[in-house]
Amino acid sequence: MPFMWHQGHACQDSSGDFCVTFQLTVPIAVVFAKGSLPAAQQRRLPFADTREEETPLNLRTSVTTRYETAYRSATGQEEAALALGTVQEADAALLPLQSGSLGSLTIYIIPEGSSLLPQGVSVYIGKHRSAVVRGPPAAGDVLTAVNARVRHIAQTMSFTPDSIAAALSDRVPLGNLGLDTRRPFKSSLGRGCACLPGWVGNPDPKSHDVRWDIEAAVRGYVQPFLDKLSFVANFTVDSQILYYAMLGVTPRFDRNSSSFLLSAHSLPHVINPVEARLGSSAASLFPVLNFLLYVPERAHSPLYIQDRDGALVRTNAFHSPRWGGIMVYNVKHPAADEAPLPLRVDVDMVRVMEVFLAQLRLLFGISRAPLPGEFLLENPGNAGLAAWELDRLLWARTVENVATVSTTLTSLAELLDKIGNIVIKDDVASEVYRAVASVQQAMEELAAGRLGAAFQASKEAVTSSERAFFDSSLLHLLYFPDDQKFAIYI
Repeated sequence: MPFMWHQGHACQDSSGDFCVTFQLTVPIAVVFAKGSLPAAQQRRLPFADTREEETPLNLRTSVTTRYETAYRSATGQEEAALALGTVQEADAALLPLQSGSLGSLTIYIIPEGSSLLPQGVSVYIGKHRSAVVRGPPAAGDVLTAVNARVRHIAQTMSFTPDSIAAALSDRVPLGNLGLDTRRPFKSSLGRGCACLPGWVGNPDPKSHDVRWDIEAAVRGYVQPFLDKLSFVANFTVDSQILYYAMLGVTPRFDRNSSSFLLSAHSLPHVINPVEARLGSSAASLFPVLNFLLYVPERAHSPLYIQDRDGALVRTNAFHSPRWGGIMVYNVKHPAADEAPLPLRVDVDMVRVMEVFLAQLRLLFGISRAPLPGEFLLENPGNAGLAAWELDRLLWARTVENVATVSTTLTSLAELLDKIGNIVIKDDVASEVYRAVASVQQAMEELAAGRLGAAFQASKEAVTSSERAFFDSSLLHLLYFPDDQKFAIYI
């Protein structure tokens, strides 16, 4: 009994393979400052243009990207903002003048000779949902040249076929997509909670008295980042110091550097012993990301991590996809007779949080693709996440949620086919209908360019589909064979 819906469309064919045609619409406003367009082309403003690009991901799955672009001249307020001394000031002043809706982009074109952008920079992408672009020479066809640049910027700030393929990698056979597709938490982040435990591993408490101000660090670094992601899921953060926690791998001593080394091939063997001590995943019903700060024992200090090429890792840290990250924090030990033990260790939380925040971005699937040297990306600061990066995450999560719903409901249909005399309660049927209606709405909102509404509808669809699939009235029938039913009736 194959499940399917058509609005966009998404389905599961008779062979059980997932098939879908996504239509994703990106609303773009291209705003020309005074002097950025020749007079002949300036007279064409305002006007609108729509362009579509279809990208097949495999034989059954494709993505149609629709760029709905509105071209216009800058208003007086926008001209005043673009006349400020720095592009950062202009970016902040332009924010109240933009629509601000999730998934929308505003691109400002300034004259080629403008001093707003630093020398050698042609494109500035700020913290919000806008970019400033140095226009081409006004003597040529500026509009054609601008369109090519706008497409590149739109893909950077929203999605690419590769990012959508990565989001579907668990649901759709798309070939080898590489390690990056296994890093992010999948759709479970889009519908519930996530736990972020922070741990300090102190295997040698007789030598080290480790102190870390985790509460201040979370407030200053982690919480602003999680606040940005509150639209995606609810998060809880806790912390603990683990005494006598060993890595489970004996590091190699290097005589040349008088230090101990953990090679790249030994890192996978570090996780299991640590996981046994943490126990956080077993104790939580929700996804868990672990972050461990490990202070090596005196006998194995200093301890450094090597990459695959044998070079030392600059951050002295590594992360494991969908598990979390570990950072080794070395301590300078004075001579044995110079300081009493245990030695007090005040952790530099700024250095630690910068590493953990970078790992957190990677584990949530928030990464920046390599860009040409003429692009300047503004650092999001303590927030750790630009508004357009949140949009990029939501595009991927919405698509993934749609695929998850299709898989869940198809599995439910196959289960019901196998249990012929099962009785479907009204509330289970209602959840199925609600899931189908919500996922249809999500596809419609994606096609209309309303990313926020699409993501919310996809979350509701996932919730309803899993409520139906895991309903207790269905689960117990899996362990109640027909022969036992007949025996009871006889």
